[in-house]
Amino acid sequence: MQPQTDPETAGAIARRIADRRAVLGLGTDALAREAGMSRPYLEFLTAAGPGFDPNGFLRIAAALGLTYRELVEGLPDRPPGQGPPAPRPVLVRLTEEECWERVDARGVGRIALPGDPEPAVFPVNYTVDRGGVVYRTHERGAAAAAPGTAVSFEVDRIDDHRRTGWSVLITGTAERIEDHETLQRLLRDLAVQPWAGGPRTLWIRIRPTSVSGRRIVGAPPPEED
Repeated sequence: MQPQTDPETAGAIARRIADRRAVLGLGTDALAREAGMSRPYLEFLTAAGPGFDPNGFLRIAAALGLTYRELVEGLPDRPPGQGPPAPRPVLVRLTEEECWERVDARGVGRIALPGDPEPAVFPVNYTVDRGGVVYRTHERGAAAAAPGTAVSFEVDRIDDHRRTGWSVLITGTAERIEDHETLQRLLRDLAVQPWAGGPRTLWIRIRPTSVSGRRIVGAPPPEED
């Protein structure tokens, strides 16, 4: 019996094949010819995963200009957005409510601070609390904004498979949270665990003065006469 590929892994590989075909401008029939197999078998193999026919996936990888490992495990540290745009892309402005709905998912964002001689941008783990963005850093860390500093904060998500995405930009003023009760509440209810590790005891809140966002969507196909 051939080893099985779990559905989640097979789905990720299928998306990888579709993304690579889009980059190369290669149709399904053309890929099947390059890989030396019929289109029905290519489609079956893509759904089944490499556990069913590893040699077949070697041929698919070669046709896509990838190694077997790159196809099955993904390209290492590949920046998103390398494929072509979606058909008929449309840039849509987000309302402030829609912006906060996305930012409230939390995770990793980017804090932009004025610097000497140039501005600097740093990724930070963040959360949302009482109408502001909150993150933790080291007392003398690069992201330790001084009270009253004008800052910007950006969050985005990109879907390489659908070639869509969104971004939210928040501008405002940084303040350091020093009230003991507030700090205890944040630690208890909104624990932010910085991936960078270390003693990051300084909590900073960004008080927004403006919130804006945009998203890219695919427009529906034009109506036929």
